[in-house]
Amino acid sequence: MPETSRTLVVKVTAGADAPERCSQAFTVAATAAAAGVPVSLWLTGESAWFALPGRAAEFELPHAAALPDLLEAVLAAGTVTLCTQCAARREITGADVLPGVRIAGAAVFVEEALAAGAQAVVY
Repeated sequence: MPETSRTLVVKVTAGADAPERCSQAFTVAATAAAAGVPVSLWLTGESAWFALPGRAAEFELPHAAALPDLLEAVLAAGTVTLCTQCAARREITGADVLPGVRIAGAAVFVEEALAAGAQAVVY
């Protein structure tokens, strides 16, 4: 796939409560990052827990790529953001999250999603 100037913004709203939807979001984000597409992955709802060290390793879904590997790929090549409100509801602070994960709110998501050349998808 040729490198593109488009950005992919992926918002994942599911975690272990909807494992297939969660895995699909991480897989799409990591695949895009591996292809050289600028990627921004947003962790919201139950996926917020994956911003914490070790939590992705607890996720299991048969026949799916390992969530820690997918998360690592996005962190290495893109941006991972934890929703401000989702973090607050779970009492997660910036000191708690994995290196490279930022905490930001709806205004930043809207800015990214509406930027020229952006494509946003929500899982």
